[in-house]
Amino acid sequence: MQHYTMAQLPGMVGKELALSDWLTVDQDRIQRFAEATDDHQWIHVDVERAKAGPFGAPIAHGYLTLSLIAGFSQRNLAIDDSPMSVNYGLNKVRFPNPVRVGSKVRARMTLQSCEPIEGGPAGKGGLQLVTVVTIEIEGASKPACVAETVRMIYA
Repeated sequence: MQHYTMAQLPGMVGKELALSDWLTVDQDRIQRFAEATDDHQWIHVDVERAKAGPFGAPIAHGYLTLSLIAGFSQRNLAIDDSPMSVNYGLNKVRFPNPVRVGSKVRARMTLQSCEPIEGGPAGKGGLQLVTVVTIEIEGASKPACVAETVRMIYA
């Protein structure tokens, strides 16, 4: 877990904030995501057909890969003097490489920008962070996902 204060964040622009541990994407996680989202495309959930398909195995949904960012962030990055942060959205998302079942992935988080914001739940303002999150696949030259996340950190 990497710990920062709000005062430290402007100086971290352009630098890596955190690198997560590896996480195995197994078929159970893929099935549960399919159930939660109603996306039962065969390349994800039909194990036998997917083995004979273009990827040689079932692959994780792109949005499953993207959704892992929330957990990676919570487990690996803390802003100690902020009582609350919220996901504000995404600027750009790309899925350059599929995540085959059984692959290990991790998140590399680099701060792209840090801007002050006014207001917020307590009226004390805070920071808007844009972070480039790269979901790497163990042993692969291309990442699974590259996303610009936008997060509001409140004072």
